[in-house]
Amino acid sequence: MFEKVLIANRGEIALRVICACKDLGIRTVAVYSEADRNSLHVRFADEAICIGPAKSSRSYLDIPAVISAAEITNAEAIHPGYGFLSENAGFADVCETSGLKFIGPSPAIIRSMGQKDLARTAMKENGVPVLPGSNELLKSPEEAAAIAEEIGYPVMIKAVAGGGGRGMRVVRNAEELGPLMSQAQTEAAAAFSCGDVYMEKLVENPRHIEFQVLADEHGNVAVLGERECSIQRRHQKLIEESPSTAVSEELRERISESLRVALKNIGYTNAGTVEFLMDCSGNLYFIEVNARIQVEHPVTEMVTGVDLVKAQILIAAGQRLDQIIRCKAGMKLRGHAIECRINAEHPDTFTPSPGTITGLNLPGGAGVRLDTAAYQGGVIPPYYDSLVAKLIAYGSDRAEAITRMQRALDMFVVEGIYTSIPLHKRILAHPDFLAGKIDTGFLVRAGFIADKK
Repeated sequence: MFEKVLIANRGEIALRVICACKDLGIRTVAVYSEADRNSLHVRFADEAICIGPAKSSRSYLDIPAVISAAEITNAEAIHPGYGFLSENAGFADVCETSGLKFIGPSPAIIRSMGQKDLARTAMKENGVPVLPGSNELLKSPEEAAAIAEEIGYPVMIKAVAGGGGRGMRVVRNAEELGPLMSQAQTEAAAAFSCGDVYMEKLVENPRHIEFQVLADEHGNVAVLGERECSIQRRHQKLIEESPSTAVSEELRERISESLRVALKNIGYTNAGTVEFLMDCSGNLYFIEVNARIQVEHPVTEMVTGVDLVKAQILIAAGQRLDQIIRCKAGMKLRGHAIECRINAEHPDTFTPSPGTITGLNLPGGAGVRLDTAAYQGGVIPPYYDSLVAKLIAYGSDRAEAITRMQRALDMFVVEGIYTSIPLHKRILAHPDFLAGKIDTGFLVRAGFIADKK
């Protein structure tokens, strides 16, 4: 087992990793930017090192600074959390050559899964259902037009790198194809330094379903059920829950078995999330693999009883899955969990709202969990993601989980900044949400945001 782990991240995920390490008796090293000097992850780690100014490119994304912090503190492993360097294959390579264990998939797997066209091909070859589309990168508008005619409009042009909706364009007819393909390539090149794109058949207003996986370094793979992530704004998730009301036991087991085979064959290790779109007929189609822990991992922890972050560390230390979880095949899900991402933004205009938290009341009670690094007097800086807290409610069924979440949202008071709490209250009171009638177009259809198509 590791004696000391450096956490190459900030905020609530850094605190979450600190908690897992404390449970395992592992000492922790926090790195922080000058803007985060008074953050809680700095306070609660055993050691802390400032690695640069506020701008993330000169601190949390500065690979030499992170590696130097690990070396001078004699850390043995690095946990990257999510975001920042978590899916940077080059960073994982540097960790390996520096004698540091990267707590995540291997550099080769991160690299292949980060190229969505390669991930799509690997899944298709191993029997995981994928959407009709291009088998290779699009080389020209003429080639794209031929493929679009074959699979039928509308189609989606997608960047092979990155995420968050960047480098993606919906194309509804042949006249739009050339200009929108060029836009997607330009945006992808600017955002990810890679302008390569591919094409998939567009599923209109799909449900977004993802499966949590764990894989050890001995060839064993476990699939820990699915999460429903359909409540989104501009491809950014706002609410997640597990299990999905749209996934039957038979479908869950069928997809889980295909993923166990696929991930074993490609040599996947550590934690990951395999994302799917579900069409109106209930068919699931693979879209991508996130080779890291996800923001929404707590809902899976609540319904399985598995500490996913602790499992990541144990897998990286060489333990087998059957030593970590009692799960040889699928995982029986118990009860229902919902997570609301509470962001520092205006609930109507979605404009960012950084600033000092002048008043704070944190919710509690039966079935409520709160993952946050916020505190009264603490500052939400303008330099990073606007996430303030992850509020999770658990119940014996979905109705109880919703009731507990509504109660928790009512008791969650944040003063000094705007937050998305009022929006979450409105969503959880909507009759379609209560009935489980949701998809990625829900916020527009329900009138919470304007349709900007």
